[in-house]
Amino acid sequence: MSFFQRLFGKTDRDALRPLWHATVGTSREPEWYADCDVQDSLDGRFDMIALVLSLVLLRMEDSEALAPKTGLLTELFVADMDRQLRDSGVGDLKVGKNMGQLMEALGGRLGVLRTSLRGDDDAALAVVLQRNMRLTNDELPLALAARTRALHRDLAQQPDDAVLAGNLRP
Repeated sequence: MSFFQRLFGKTDRDALRPLWHATVGTSREPEWYADCDVQDSLDGRFDMIALVLSLVLLRMEDSEALAPKTGLLTELFVADMDRQLRDSGVGDLKVGKNMGQLMEALGGRLGVLRTSLRGDDDAALAVVLQRNMRLTNDELPLALAARTRALHRDLAQQPDDAVLAGNLRP
């Protein structure tokens, strides 16, 4: 993409904005916090964005047409998290380090979910989620596992164009 295209036109990344906004919107659904015991805190909200984004990226990886666009969606995540850090007062010198930690957390979630979602064992998925999420109690988060698996199934049923449009559920 040329300098002038970036300056005056829409970028390829802009086409994924509806999907990014739907990802964030899904991560903020009250049921995750009220029914699934995710902490409604800054860290808990990041955990939910990373969880839903990981599920969306896994869905995109399963599509020949969408797989090349996973990097663009990740760029939107990075841009949004960078802006959030700066808006919350994190100094320029710390933003890079914090972004590295956020990307590492996202990559870790993506890796464990890729493996954990292969089977149908919600208890095993709950153990993984308990290790990787900030929860309000120490109980095994079976409701979180069930809701995560349901979203994963819903994403798998959506056609590619619906996913790009931000329709994460049928």
